[in-house]
Amino acid sequence: MATSYKKLYTLAAKNRGGADELEAILPRPKTAKQLTSQDDSRYLSMMTRCVFRAGFVWRVIDNKWPGFEAAFSEFNPLAIAHFSDEKLEELAKDTRIVRNFTKIVSVRHNATYVLDRQRSHGSFAKFIADWPEDDLIGLWLELKKHGSRLGGNSGPMMLRSMGKDTFLLSKDVCDALINQGLMKKFSPTAQRDLRLVAEVFADLREQSGRSLCEISRILACTV
Repeated sequence: MATSYKKLYTLAAKNRGGADELEAILPRPKTAKQLTSQDDSRYLSMMTRCVFRAGFVWRVIDNKWPGFEAAFSEFNPLAIAHFSDEKLEELAKDTRIVRNFTKIVSVRHNATYVLDRQRSHGSFAKFIADWPEDDLIGLWLELKKHGSRLGGNSGPMMLRSMGKDTFLLSKDVCDALINQGLMKKFSPTAQRDLRLVAEVFADLREQSGRSLCEISRILACTV
């Protein structure tokens, strides 16, 4: 039998040392106005950070981030979209950044993607802010299909980091969903399973009145 939100919260609070301690680490989503107010360069910057963090030591990427900002023109999408192949090859030798050529190329692709959404929605920030909250998986798939290297947890992590309300399918969250009887064995890469997971989160949100990002962290803390 699936565990209720109330029982999940009680277990998570116990694991963290109390309700106050749990509340202190819960993420809070930004409002649509706050999401829209962020410059598109910051979205491209966070996309890039999440892409480079994937499969790498996060601390190394974060420590080098000022160098990334300088090397990639402060993540101005228009500037990066016009980087030549020669410029990308130069960046692959730049010691200020992590010199993974495939990921470096993805930054130019994602800059073009940001510009495309600027043209269709006014800004990439508005595109993200306006995406309906009841079709979160659709946004994940949009990022994966039209962006570069934004599948897996990279796209969702970018959204979470920028303040868009989203859950994350980290190992702890996946384990919690199964351990608490909320899901049977599932694949976080299968669209059908993703939509079933989204239904579980929607139910927990209805029970609790909490945001998806809060529920996601609470689930992780039950493990």
